[in-house]
Amino acid sequence: MHNERYEKGLKKMMEFNESTTDRGNHLKVVEDLKDIAPDISRFIIEFGYGDLYTREPLDNKQRALITIASLVTQGAEPQLEIHINAGLVAGLTPQEIVESITHLISYTGFPRVLNAIRVAKKVFEERGLMPVVQEYASINK
Repeated sequence: MHNERYEKGLKKMMEFNESTTDRGNHLKVVEDLKDIAPDISRFIIEFGYGDLYTREPLDNKQRALITIASLVTQGAEPQLEIHINAGLVAGLTPQEIVESITHLISYTGFPRVLNAIRVAKKVFEERGLMPVVQEYASINK
């Protein structure tokens, strides 16, 4: 039995998914938990998406960027892959994602940033979306 929060959360979560692929598919994550931890699935949908992701004034693109940054700082690589895909669905460009991860070097350190860039590269390659690379030195000449 689903309640209003669940339905609201499910609707919001679907805004971050591609219906034609498994990339960034939060439904797969939720489905994978149902046989071992169904309450976690419900918490993700009701609380995460139903309560938090629907709050004003942030849009999906801003929320995706915040989520990516948080996951980089935590070193949560499996979740990062899902949320980089979700960020692309929300309208982030590969360049915005790379620059955001790069910006975190002074806050979280090189090891986590390098791991995150590796995850981003994998996602971009799978999608055929390699970002246009600009070296900082060439920008400031």
